[in-house]
Amino acid sequence: INAEYMGVFDMSVPTPTLSQLFINGEFVPAADGATMPVINPATGLEFFRVSAAGPSDVDRAVRAARAAFPAYAALSGRERAGFLRRIADGLQAKFDRISKLEVLDNGKPLPEAEGDINDSIECFRYYATLAEDLDLHRHEGSNLPDGFAGYVRREPVGVAAAVIPWNYPMLMAAWKIAPCLASGSCMVMKPSEVTPITILELCQVCVEAGLPAGVLNVVNGTGVGAGAPLSAHPGVDKVAFTGSVMTGQRVMMACAQDVKNVSLELGGKSPMVVFDDADVDEAVEWIMFGIFFNQGQVCSATSRLIIQNGIADRVLARLVEHANALPIGDGFTPGVKLGPIVNEAQYNKVLEFIQGAVKQGATVLCGGGRAPGKPHGYFVQPTVLANVTTNMTVWKEEIFGPVLSVIRFNTEDEALALANDTEFGLAAAVMSKNQARCTRMAHAIRAGTVWINCSQPSFCSAPWGGFGKSGIGRELGRWGLDNYLEAKQVMQYTASKPFGWYVDFSSKL
Repeated sequence: INAEYMGVFDMSVPTPTLSQLFINGEFVPAADGATMPVINPATGLEFFRVSAAGPSDVDRAVRAARAAFPAYAALSGRERAGFLRRIADGLQAKFDRISKLEVLDNGKPLPEAEGDINDSIECFRYYATLAEDLDLHRHEGSNLPDGFAGYVRREPVGVAAAVIPWNYPMLMAAWKIAPCLASGSCMVMKPSEVTPITILELCQVCVEAGLPAGVLNVVNGTGVGAGAPLSAHPGVDKVAFTGSVMTGQRVMMACAQDVKNVSLELGGKSPMVVFDDADVDEAVEWIMFGIFFNQGQVCSATSRLIIQNGIADRVLARLVEHANALPIGDGFTPGVKLGPIVNEAQYNKVLEFIQGAVKQGATVLCGGGRAPGKPHGYFVQPTVLANVTTNMTVWKEEIFGPVLSVIRFNTEDEALALANDTEFGLAAAVMSKNQARCTRMAHAIRAGTVWINCSQPSFCSAPWGGFGKSGIGRELGRWGLDNYLEAKQVMQYTASKPFGWYVDFSSKL
């Protein structure tokens, strides 16, 4: 490993050192010795290699989790909360190192990576509190008829498998690991093969936090080599998946064989509706944040701008001005607001969407190709497409890049119809000074989250998930904890006289 291949000439940037699978509390190589490359998106060059798990490695990891489950599930919520808080402290202690490794791995600007790690730390602390709360509310009373008494007991689901994407490597890991561990369940996680580095740092933090061996296991690898055998493994009780619709469908089919508990957070094609009475500068700020943050590689990105005619020209003029001035570059360069797309395949996909839109009649207001002055790496210009119609591919399909499609409207009813013109339903945003209108729209739009006068904020205490093809179930908040719990009814017959349905007890009365 050297600075040239990492694309970094600041020697304060750390070098990754952890490369193996994490199974039963130890870092171990893949059974067949297989490895896979890690590419820096800013250079397009390999700078590291990690172990690549196969089916036998997945089996070892699941068996380790099953062996660890009984003892871990028997711990109190307070004891589990101690592990979660020590993990949060460990991440905080390695904040600078992990943030910079996230930039190397994913390409995002350093301030965004730092925000991700902060949010991950907060997620572990939040679920530590919910773990303690489980001690107080594990048993809930039931209102039963006379002669019966009982309660509902919340128990850990068992061994959970998690498959996470590459756009928020550490944060997506935290969203699943923290509630799973809080519940008393154990986990086997398969990170994206594109961004495998920082999750291994988290594993080392777990070792230092004293987390019992086997409670968390990580099997880096491909979808075919590790993801598919993990989803289908008979020793897994629940699968939590975040990623594309197509892969989510395959996960559902795999889970159907054993009727596994499954939760899915899939794609999105989220609308942002801007009404005439919105403030122009505030609208531009949130439009940009909704589509250019994290290079537009966000499942909830508000990639469809639905804008009222009276304000459209002013907003689009300012939007193009700001987009053309957006600093693009390596995530370590101070002031950069737009980093590279995560890898070559995704880079090519984004450019193909833009080219296809132009062929279908869309107009490029700004951007439209490789960022100028960036001959290496996977840099795409922030792109705004006008004259888009509802039958165009860019209007219907998730792009996962810094590409905004614009359609104008006249009436609120028209805006609502356009907002709901999608198979997805993850999120939406509404910009207006009219609170009653914002509330009407928020209630009428079919989406799991609706932002009013903003776009993209999410907090670990609020539910996250979508309607339609955006998935099944909710993450975060108490809903995220419920993903890893089963409800068990315990009922007792308490009447003084025998039940007497089949047996005649009259001689004993």
